[in-house]
Amino acid sequence: MLELVILGFLYDAPLHGYVLRRHIAALTGHVRPVAESTLYPAIKRLEKAGLLVRATEPGAVAAPRHVLTLTEEGGRELMRRLAEPAQREITDENHWFTLLAFLRHLADPAAQAAVLRRRLAFLEEPASFFYDGDRPLSAEELDDPFRRGVLTIARATSRAELAWLRDTLASLDGVGR
Repeated sequence: MLELVILGFLYDAPLHGYVLRRHIAALTGHVRPVAESTLYPAIKRLEKAGLLVRATEPGAVAAPRHVLTLTEEGGRELMRRLAEPAQREITDENHWFTLLAFLRHLADPAAQAAVLRRRLAFLEEPASFFYDGDRPLSAEELDDPFRRGVLTIARATSRAELAWLRDTLASLDGVGR
């Protein structure tokens, strides 16, 4: 997820490491704060793989600053990851939101729609956080008000997302015609 978000933000524009870290925190920080000890090794891995380059600029007041720029290979890797997301990026809400934040960069509406259809199929499968054996339990079946709350909130969120997915797919399908 961290590499995808780095590639996604750098696709928009070259960034200083500090600014990149702020952008990442704004998108994912409430869920998974990104520490320098995590971010900078990821940047180094991407740099070593030829997906981004680092250039030094003179600092306005302080020491020189490093500017990170996506390479052509990095752009191709971002497009690949957007067009062919791992299953976890479809099923895990935090990974999904990260993918969704950059899906606009995938220029082909049919490719965008294919990703959205995978998420739609996942959401249409019966599921719950709580089970009676193999049978998913609904909110109405639970006596515990807190677990009932989990399922009620999840149901409302899923309904909103399903409506958005269907509307967006109809729009994307209209573009392809």
